[in-house]
Amino acid sequence: MKTVPPVHRIALLFNGSKIYDRGIISGIGNYLSSTRASWDLFLEEDFLCRLKGIERWQGDGIIADFDDPLIGEALAGIRLPVVAVGGSYQDTRAYPQGIPYVATDNFALMKLAYEHLIEAGLTRFACFSLPEAQANRWAQEREKAFRSLVQRDGLPAEVYRGMGTSAPLWDSAVEQQIAWLQSLPKPIGIIAVSDARARQLLQACLTAGIAVPEQVALIGIDNDPLTRSLTRVPLSSVIQGTETMGRTAARLLHQMLHGMPSTGTQILIPPDAINVQASSLHQPLGNPYVMQALLFIRQYACQGIKTAQVAGYVGVSRSSLEAHFRKERGCSVHDEILRFRLAAAASGLERTDLAIADIARNCGFKSAQYLHTVFRREFGCTPRQYQQEERGPSPGSAL
Repeated sequence: MKTVPPVHRIALLFNGSKIYDRGIISGIGNYLSSTRASWDLFLEEDFLCRLKGIERWQGDGIIADFDDPLIGEALAGIRLPVVAVGGSYQDTRAYPQGIPYVATDNFALMKLAYEHLIEAGLTRFACFSLPEAQANRWAQEREKAFRSLVQRDGLPAEVYRGMGTSAPLWDSAVEQQIAWLQSLPKPIGIIAVSDARARQLLQACLTAGIAVPEQVALIGIDNDPLTRSLTRVPLSSVIQGTETMGRTAARLLHQMLHGMPSTGTQILIPPDAINVQASSLHQPLGNPYVMQALLFIRQYACQGIKTAQVAGYVGVSRSSLEAHFRKERGCSVHDEILRFRLAAAASGLERTDLAIADIARNCGFKSAQYLHTVFRREFGCTPRQYQQEERGPSPGSAL
């Protein structure tokens, strides 16, 4: 007779509205799917409301986000097996004592972003952080990593924390961000401590007419698809190893539930990669007219703009702007607009299931047939063939 494995009651104390937390939760789920572990998971939408009295919960174990200081306080002295998850610390004394801690490697996150900006040809760098607070300790650790990286290379470490983002302070916060951006030497690469912070700074750049990425190359951390969908210039971002963090935390708790003693070990998880988008693809440009034109094209190429509208934005004649483009870029203004539309269409084919006619319309092409013609000319294939090659054959296509 087969022995039925015990079912353990496990609480996951995470904020499911955040991409970082959802990645960890996904990793926990993937671990359970790949093992014989039988867990009943307790995951609250607002876990902070359930912290009071957590020490009396009749469960078997907890995996929790210790970046929130309230969680560390609530779980201090609890008798259940606990695995902590959060950001790494330069000072090991900052880690909770006596329990395993799975950390996203803050130094490695910043190092990957920094090296990406160096590879783009930049020699000046800054960090956009958050106001100092216990809940923002992870951001301050990323600041420290940034300072050590640039100071190691003999460069000044420009760090700006700015204000919070509550509605009453929003206008003042944006004004201060613009003032900071205008004070910086250009071109410059800026690492934001999160995608949310990067999106705010990107909006400030666009409001102030600062060209991204020609004057400011910007990269965030989290690879949040929601944030990407809210920016007019696609945002580059470091992808944290959250799925690996979740798997690792689940494995540690599984071992503890089966008799392995709890230890205060720390496991650092490096980032997965960078999702490189337009915001950090810096190209040195010496011509201010071309720089302004690219700022406009990047934001509005998919809205059907024409060369005359670009020239009007820049404030020069169409023929003059064409001459500047030919000299600086080796192409016409129309060619540049088409290049951005084509890149947007290719991204839509790779990432969405929209009809080709809808993708064509969304990206500023007059018709699906025109998109078909441009794809044939530029890629040597149809949009459908491109999609199949990038995404692989669909289920049942070989039947």
